[in-house]
Amino acid sequence: MNQEYYDTVVKMEAAGADPEYIQGWQGGYLLNPEREEQRLTEAYEAGYEDGKEHKLDGYTAWVK
Repeated sequence: MNQEYYDTVVKMEAAGADPEYIQGWQGGYLLNPEREEQRLTEAYEAGYEDGKEHKLDGYTAWVK
């Protein structure tokens, strides 16, 4: 298991980050294909980009 991935997801969820951001971050971190275009949201896309870059603190802008 990737401890960095797990710890970051737990931290984002505990902080109350937007679930769309978290889903995007998870997909980007794991290099999964992006969602189909009609299901993209601003939060998802931001999360996906941060995840691809393994950026661990971008979620703070998406805390509700």
